Amino acid sequence: MAWNEPGRNRNPWGNRPNREASDLDEALRNLQRKLSALFGRGGGGGGSSDGGGAGGNAAMRGFGFATVILVLLAVWGLTGVYVVDAAERAVVTRFGRYVRTTEPGLSWHLPWPIEARQIVNIAAVESFSDQTRMLTSDENLVDINIAVQYRRAEPVQYAFNVREPVATLGQVSESAIREVVGRSTLEFVLEAGRQEITAKTKELIQRTLDSYKTGIEVTTVNLQGVNVPEQVQASQRDAIKAREDKERLALEAQAYSNDILPKAKGSAARQLEDAMAYKARLVADAQGEAARFDKLLDSYQRAPAVTRQRLYYETLEEVFGSTNKVIVDTKGTGNMLYLPLDKLTEGRLRTLTPDEQRQVPATQPQRAAPQEPPTAATVETQRETRERGTR
Repeated sequence: MAWNEPGRNRNPWGNRPNREASDLDEALRNLQRKLSALFGRGGGGGGSSDGGGAGGNAAMRGFGFATVILVLLAVWGLTGVYVVDAAERAVVTRFGRYVRTTEPGLSWHLPWPIEARQIVNIAAVESFSDQTRMLTSDENLVDINIAVQYRRAEPVQYAFNVREPVATLGQVSESAIREVVGRSTLEFVLEAGRQEITAKTKELIQRTLDSYKTGIEVTTVNLQGVNVPEQVQASQRDAIKAREDKERLALEAQAYSNDILPKAKGSAARQLEDAMAYKARLVADAQGEAARFDKLLDSYQRAPAVTRQRLYYETLEEVFGSTNKVIVDTKGTGNMLYLPLDKLTEGRLRTLTPDEQRQVPATQPQRAAPQEPPTAATVETQRETRERGTR
């Protein structure tokens, strides 16, 4: 049966009072009052001023305060969220006391003022330079420009142990370079000693920083400039020139030494060889003389008279051999003799070799070559020849 048929039930939507519309209006008014209470305005909408309206306003006002507090707490909690990069570490403190070190990633700590964080980059390499004037070990002034590169290797030590780590590093670096340069000469600093100076300075800086527990690691130390002050540059140039002259003279002396020593060694070796040759010659001559005397002794033992006569003739020949006089026995003859004296003298000199003639002095008699001892037949022939000459 249809709902709108006469006599039967009516359309429920048509006879039902409009309560839903009124409820919706009431809800809108309540929402308006809550918003008014939330933003501090009085709730006079709808003209209601009874006690129930006042209680609702108080409730709405309390709800608004709680919401604000919750929002503020949420915002305060979100301030503790932070992100740590891969090259960084976060040092978290609670009321100023160290709590933990946070690794890279998204992290959260209790918001300030309960906990706080300090982000330390442990991978970045930073540098600073410093220029100072100092004295060397030989009391010369020199201007040093030093550059130091470092990184924060230990974040906890860097954050807590030293108040100003970078300033401390600068003071330690200046002290270290002064100590190293103060133990070196000016020539060493300006020329060959730079690498050694930088190595010693780096070692000394790192050892001092480790003793302070600063958490800083020194990577490199460079000497960007090493100069002599302008006031002493003239004296320095003179010193450099003197040093160059010294090196030049040393090289010249070395070259002269290299030239004269081989010659001296060669001359000494030549004289040694000459001495050995002279020794060998004297020994050979002595041995020859000894052999000659042995043969002479043998001849003397066989024919003493003949040997004595021959020795006499040899002695006369040796004595008169270097004179220009010629003795001729003309006894028993009346013939005129023609003797070519110059040819005889020249022939006698030719019997000696040129080396033997140079070795024989002009005032010393020239010795004839040793002769073999005469045999008995030779002695007899010489005796007969002399007898015929006398007749």
